[in-house]
Amino acid sequence: MCGIIGWFGQGYDQGLASSMCLSLKHRGPDSWGEWHENDVWLAHRRLAILDLSPQGAQPMHSPCGRYVLSFNGEIYNYKDLRYELESQGYQFRGNSDSEVMLAACVVWGVKPSVKRFEGMFAFAIYDRDERSLYVARDPMGIKPLYYAQLGKQFAFSSELTPLLSLSWVDKSIDQDALSSYFRYLCVPSPASIINGVKKLQPGSLLWFKNGELKNESYWNIDMHSRVASEDVSRMSLHEAADELEVRLKRSIKQHMQSDVPYGAFLSGGVDSSAVVALMQSESSRAVKTFSIGFSEKSHDESIHARAIAKHLGTDHHELIMKSDDLPGLVPKVAGFFDEPFADNSAIPTYLVSQFARKSVKVCLSGDGGDELFGGYPRYFWAQRIEKLRQRLSPRGSKVVSQLLRAIPRPFWDKIVNPAFKYKFSGSEGLAHRVDRFARYLGCDRTQAYAETMSIWSNPEYLLNYTPKIVLGADALNYPQLSWADEMMLIDQSTYLQNDILTKVDRASMAVSLEARVPLLTHSLVEWAWQLEDSLKLSKTGDHGKLILREVLYRYVPKKLIERPKQGFGMPVGKWLRGPLRDWAESLLNEKDLEDSGLDFDLVKKVWDQHQSGEDHQAKIWTILMYRQWQKNVLVL
Repeated sequence: MCGIIGWFGQGYDQGLASSMCLSLKHRGPDSWGEWHENDVWLAHRRLAILDLSPQGAQPMHSPCGRYVLSFNGEIYNYKDLRYELESQGYQFRGNSDSEVMLAACVVWGVKPSVKRFEGMFAFAIYDRDERSLYVARDPMGIKPLYYAQLGKQFAFSSELTPLLSLSWVDKSIDQDALSSYFRYLCVPSPASIINGVKKLQPGSLLWFKNGELKNESYWNIDMHSRVASEDVSRMSLHEAADELEVRLKRSIKQHMQSDVPYGAFLSGGVDSSAVVALMQSESSRAVKTFSIGFSEKSHDESIHARAIAKHLGTDHHELIMKSDDLPGLVPKVAGFFDEPFADNSAIPTYLVSQFARKSVKVCLSGDGGDELFGGYPRYFWAQRIEKLRQRLSPRGSKVVSQLLRAIPRPFWDKIVNPAFKYKFSGSEGLAHRVDRFARYLGCDRTQAYAETMSIWSNPEYLLNYTPKIVLGADALNYPQLSWADEMMLIDQSTYLQNDILTKVDRASMAVSLEARVPLLTHSLVEWAWQLEDSLKLSKTGDHGKLILREVLYRYVPKKLIERPKQGFGMPVGKWLRGPLRDWAESLLNEKDLEDSGLDFDLVKKVWDQHQSGEDHQAKIWTILMYRQWQKNVLVL
């Protein structure tokens, strides 16, 4: 894992370039390198994981001297590719995956090679003979890559902030991107929060030469959704779980390749427990596992992680978060994100990364299981709601929706919830879930995702701006799929890369920890789309991921896993009325909000309602993270 950066065009400044590279030191503290020729500059910050010798240093030059590579990430099938290249006569100098990537591009060409890489990556390779630059990003968008272009000027970076140092980059706020941020907590690709900078889409390859920029897709998740496979479709749950277990073991074994100590995040949920269980089955020593807990029981899963770790025999480490640390911690974590980012689980993700980094340099994570195998309630409830809407008619559905939303929240949380022994409540309470159910029921399917996932349903009121360009989830719909499949595909295309993977990357790299996600190899994603919904989603009850659970139960007793889904969040609503109140109010003064283009009266109304007991923590958090980002990033 590393940080990469480059600049192609006139006006190269050595001092500026060096400072831009230095700003990525947290992504690669072990060493750094740069290469400059005429109007091209490539630089690299190294976090040494494979081949710790100087042979793995970058920028890396091909033996022929024609190609120069700067690469961030890991290629997990590099040993297979190396064997094939050696059989064709290629001679290697070291043992890094970086050298294999470079060799593949030399022997097979960049475009054919990128389709064969199994891993997480963002890389740039310069052809000195053709004076052209190729830039690529992995299929699932695990590793980030930003770029800017103006005429014959082109620059790229692992993070947005270094590019703001370039005088020719337009640094004005992209209002369409900002509107999407307030709706979905993050800025969707290919946009960035800055007009002059874009994010390279997952599975994309850029080619830049003589001021001309070409962008093409070499892998697209849409092409693999619901690809029919007769062999897979006829599998029973047990047979499909057998196949999944084999595939997961292979992926996890590859993700355990490392020349430095490694471990795993363990929350006690299905995904992380499955990853850890299979890691331990492949390891002769106790795997180091790390979890974080909270003093608030409603958000604390540490007891479950502890039980899983004890059963599997891992070397478990646990950290309990203290609310007294929040006032200094929250602004610090916000500063690790180069764009506004309002998923509050970034804070525990950072803390567990920081905690793990004291013992290991690499950590495996269970991210992706919900999106691939149907873990979110909205997936399995979508099937039921779709049938219910057909019975009630559109008008009847809206009436029932309005009736459910008219019932006071305390009725659900204080009367119904205890009566059902909190079976369906989750960490946010039964009222929250009833409200989401009612919103699904009352809206048309084409608006269902935006209606139920939006934090601000109408960001234009907050910004006094009507979006001109549709971005992210709002631009997607797949009527040919079932409602559940449609939402899974939208999540995999947007939410997974723009929120979940962004969170994991920034929080882990802030402490120079490499986080790996073995559930998200693109070959596993392709296979998961061949599975019937009946292998993922329960017809009754309140859970999904049937096939992943079936694998997990071969290693962990069912009683340790079966419980309501909690998620990896924090009791932010409570803290905004307590230890975080002074910090929040310092960012919500009238002048600063109006200077930021936000409607002060609306913000004040939401803030006052929250302080009086209503739950508006998600809306408030988007405002606070935007304001903190402005203070951290825009004031450079």
